[in-house]
Amino acid sequence: MAITFGSSYLHQPGWLSGVIHVVILGVAIQAESAEVWPYALLAMSGVSFFAWIANYRRYRHIHDLPTSRVASAAQGYVELFGRTELLPGETILSKVSRTPCCWYRYQVEEKGSNDKWQTVDTGVSVEQFLLVDDTGQCVISPEGAEVLTHDRKHWEEYDRRHTEWLLRARSVIYAIGEFSTTTAAAVAPGDERADVGALLAQWKADQRRLHERFDLDRDGRIDMKEWELARLQARREVRVLHAEVRSRSMEGVHVLRKPADGRLFLLANELPERIGARYRNWSVAHLLIFLGAGSAGLFML
Repeated sequence: MAITFGSSYLHQPGWLSGVIHVVILGVAIQAESAEVWPYALLAMSGVSFFAWIANYRRYRHIHDLPTSRVASAAQGYVELFGRTELLPGETILSKVSRTPCCWYRYQVEEKGSNDKWQTVDTGVSVEQFLLVDDTGQCVISPEGAEVLTHDRKHWEEYDRRHTEWLLRARSVIYAIGEFSTTTAAAVAPGDERADVGALLAQWKADQRRLHERFDLDRDGRIDMKEWELARLQARREVRVLHAEVRSRSMEGVHVLRKPADGRLFLLANELPERIGARYRNWSVAHLLIFLGAGSAGLFML
């Protein structure tokens, strides 16, 4: 088994970077008919039209938003830049390789009888982590984010191929999303039961991690005694979190999440100048494909 590391950008619509064009070209080539090509070119032109708009909008978001400091950021849509950190007492391990990180996505592929790779398992973490700058810290709730990362692990084992993408702790983090601040007064004592239930549901969603923590006799199941232990631990963790919120009532807890109005929610472990340049270049490329492929397709028709 050889593990390779490399740059990879993911967890965003594939058509933004031309993936769909490769599929269209593959279909046209396999058709082995000249009559297919005008329609293939027009399809590529149509995809590039929407990709041009989407890439340009992302470029404008990155270019136009000023970078805010956590302590002074306005409530609403903001851009932040800092480093990643885990929440106090939290440990996040990637699903397949068990690598410590703040965020991960994984994909497992299996070689079928036709000698082609097929995806058999995939997933993405939703655990919260911190963005920290020199003025304060903000909780990142990554669910629904487009994630750009150059931290990738890839390896083959027997007839399976594994790929993981990571955001590691203490690495650069650039983020655009909806910023809000919750004061301690907003966390009522009655919220404890709901928060404990939510935390337990989160643990149950990751059965492997749940068993590693609470299956004390290693019999492959969580019995009533072990589940009660999990409930007590969840209650302790929730109370610690609530106590931290109350102790910081003057500054509150800052959270960055996916905007409700559908605007871009982006997380990346790269400088914003490079990300913006990439979206700008892709927007120009798709504009040229839109015009070129569309004109060629109409001419052939």
